[in-house]
Amino acid sequence: MAEPPQAKRRAAAAKPDFASIGGLALAAGGILGGLLLEGGRIRDVAQITAAVIVFGGTLGAIMVSTPIEVLMRSARKLNLVFFDTAPAANDALDEIIRLAAKARKHGIVSLEQEAETIPDDFLRKALNLAVDGTDLNAIRNMMELEINMEEHHGEAEAKVFEAAGGYSPTIGIIGAVLGLIQVMKHLENIDEVGRGIAVAFVATVYGVASANLFLLPAANKLRARMHHSIQTKELMLEGVMAIVEGLNPKLIRIKLEPYTREAFAPKADESPRAVKSPVAAGVRAEG
Repeated sequence: MAEPPQAKRRAAAAKPDFASIGGLALAAGGILGGLLLEGGRIRDVAQITAAVIVFGGTLGAIMVSTPIEVLMRSARKLNLVFFDTAPAANDALDEIIRLAAKARKHGIVSLEQEAETIPDDFLRKALNLAVDGTDLNAIRNMMELEINMEEHHGEAEAKVFEAAGGYSPTIGIIGAVLGLIQVMKHLENIDEVGRGIAVAFVATVYGVASANLFLLPAANKLRARMHHSIQTKELMLEGVMAIVEGLNPKLIRIKLEPYTREAFAPKADESPRAVKSPVAAGVRAEG
C-alpha cells in the first residue's frame, strides 16, 4: 500500500539567515579594510594572548553569572543567529486551513491519524488534544503555558549573549592594562615600549568588537526569533480553536491573516504576549 502524502511531510529545513552572515562579514570587512587603508596590517590585531584574555575571561564571567542549564541552552541556540528553523507563518496558516477544510467535511475525528504526521510539536500536541475531545479552555490553558515557558526560556537565553556583550569590553580593558604592565617593565627600550603599547590595546579592540559586532546583535536576533516563534504558535493555537468550533475555513483565514503580516511583529522592547490577539479583540464573536 502506498504511503499517504501526509506521512511524507517533514519539518522544514533550516534556512540560512543571509542578513546575519552578510552583516557580520560586512562589519568585519569594513573594520579590517579601514585598518589596511590606514597602512596597518592584519597581523597587528592578530594577537593570541589578547584573544585568550578577552574570550576566556568573558566565558568565565558568564559561567559565574548564569545557571549551567541556561548556559547550555543558549549555546544550543547559537545556530539560530545564522539559521532560521521556525516554520513560516504563511505555511502554518495554509496548514491550518487545510486541516480545517478536512475537519469541516469529515469531522474533527478524521484528523486523528494525520495529526501524528505533523512535524511541528506544538501544532501536533494542540491538534491531538482537540481530536481527543479536550475542553477548549483546557486546551488553551495548556498550550498558552507552553508559549509562556518558551518566552521565558527564550528571554533567558538572549540575556546570556547580552550579558557577554556587557562583560567583554571590560575584560578587554583588563587585557590592555595587563599588557601595559608588561610594557612598564621595559622602559629602557623605547622601541619595545611603543610596540608593546600597540599590542596591549588589541585586547580592548577584541572586547569592544566582539560585544558590538556579535554578542549584542546575537541577543537581539535570538529575541526576534523568539517573537516570531511565539506569534506562529499563537496562530496555530487560535487555528486549532477555530477548527474545534467548526468555523468556515475562509473565516479562519480572515481571522488569522494578521499573524502573517510583518507589521504585527512586536517591537524589540515589547513582549510578544503583550500583542493583542485579533481573535481576543472580538473576532471570535464572528463565529
